[in-house]
Amino acid sequence: MVKDDHHQLVVHGFLFWVSMGFLIPIGILTIRLSNREERGRRVRIIFFIHVVTQVLSVILVTAGAVLSLKNFSNAFNNTHRRIGVALYGLVFLQAISGLLRPERGAKRRNIWFFAHWVLGTIVSVMGIINIYTGLQAYQRRTSRSIKSWVVFFTAEIVCIGFLYLFQEKWEYIQKQGVVRGNEPTTTIQPTNNREILTKQNKDSC
Repeated sequence: MVKDDHHQLVVHGFLFWVSMGFLIPIGILTIRLSNREERGRRVRIIFFIHVVTQVLSVILVTAGAVLSLKNFSNAFNNTHRRIGVALYGLVFLQAISGLLRPERGAKRRNIWFFAHWVLGTIVSVMGIINIYTGLQAYQRRTSRSIKSWVVFFTAEIVCIGFLYLFQEKWEYIQKQGVVRGNEPTTTIQPTNNREILTKQNKDSC
């Protein structure tokens, strides 16, 4: 295998790892923070980070696709290439759905949100799977060990999965610090009716 070919494989893999294995998950984790926020500056910042990560992801996917079509075999005869082709289409479809996002409160918002969420989940899962199949294809083509890369990527996915689940339980965890019965309460002091009547009589004089 020539050195230039190996270099192109590494660049191709790096582009797709940054896109599918880093930017897309970070964008998902970021936008989930807005679920507990009201409208305001913080929500706009969260949304901006989500948009930037996803736009960069699309750019890197495009670069990786161009590199693949230009330098590698396009006989889609293995799992990695077939999933890759499907991912190209789904990533661009997801980007288009983001551009067509209805305003909050619109009738189509619920349907759009569900479709955008499902499509994003599919892209994320397929992207992770294709990184593993890409590593296997790299090993077959170069006869080099991929053990360290598999361990690194698996550890990353475990951390991302932990953060995803942690976001779900964070509010619940915070509530565990409050013991029932110790919540701040308002105490109503008993009132002597005779004192009230006496005061009213004095005021009327």
